[in-house]
Amino acid sequence: MPLEMNREVFITCAVTGSGSTQNRSPHVPRSPAEIAASAIAAARAGAAIVHCHVRDPQTGAPARDVALYREVTERIREAEVDVVLNLTAGMGGDLVTGPPSAPLPLGNGTDMASAEERLAHVAECLPEIATLDCGTMNFAEADYVMTNTPGMLVEMGRMMTELGVRPEIEAFDTGHLWYAKKLVEDGVLEAPALVQLCMGIPWGAPDDLNTFMAMVNNVPEGWHFSAFSIGRNEMPYVAAAVLAGGNVRVGLEDNLWLEKGVLATNEALVERAVGIVERMGARVIGPEEVREKLGLVKRAPR
Repeated sequence: MPLEMNREVFITCAVTGSGSTQNRSPHVPRSPAEIAASAIAAARAGAAIVHCHVRDPQTGAPARDVALYREVTERIREAEVDVVLNLTAGMGGDLVTGPPSAPLPLGNGTDMASAEERLAHVAECLPEIATLDCGTMNFAEADYVMTNTPGMLVEMGRMMTELGVRPEIEAFDTGHLWYAKKLVEDGVLEAPALVQLCMGIPWGAPDDLNTFMAMVNNVPEGWHFSAFSIGRNEMPYVAAAVLAGGNVRVGLEDNLWLEKGVLATNEALVERAVGIVERMGARVIGPEEVREKLGLVKRAPR
């Protein structure tokens, strides 16, 4: 596939994530007020979309509390700056086994929820976008598995479609794209689909450019895609994603550093990404243009 650079780029800021990053940087937001403020600052810096998880305000641990999501979304919607809301639906699929010598009973940290539970905050808050992690995957932790069975994905995909919330397919490897195509073929998801290519996350797709282009070449024509890599390759992937015809994601979920020895904020990461995109000769588009491009509808909660 010949390279065709994207000339009109939207930037997503992944504001906080669900990892243990809050213990490694004071800039990772915890409370709903902090998460919303960081998202708003990122929007002012040029992010058209903010991708939000929530955390326990006291401990920083990942949470699925609908009330926390409601507070975050209300604060963002009440702000003067406009931005597209993208809420995670990846929580509730955490499986932690015991050690190899005794895998059962399941270990601490297991959080396996129904499709209805995993989407309760989405049904309540009605964001424009919600993520759909399109496969099961081993992560770096020895006995942890991110679990998303085909049956679960069909059910969650149908529920998002019925709610009028646009699924963002999170593809961590080529098989996830393969299954996403099946979901569209079966009418669970609507075409053209929206895809996030998630690179460099152990043990999914490595972030070398050969693998990245294999992922890009598996995105069907007409679909919309963004891409990111974690850690020090976050900013190189801003350029790579645009050059490959896609859009951009940055944020503290994926990387804590602006440069060596300098801890980042979400706002600073977005500003850096805007500079890269514009110096490549592309234009950063805003939330209204993103809604038009992706067919999104901004709605109030139920």
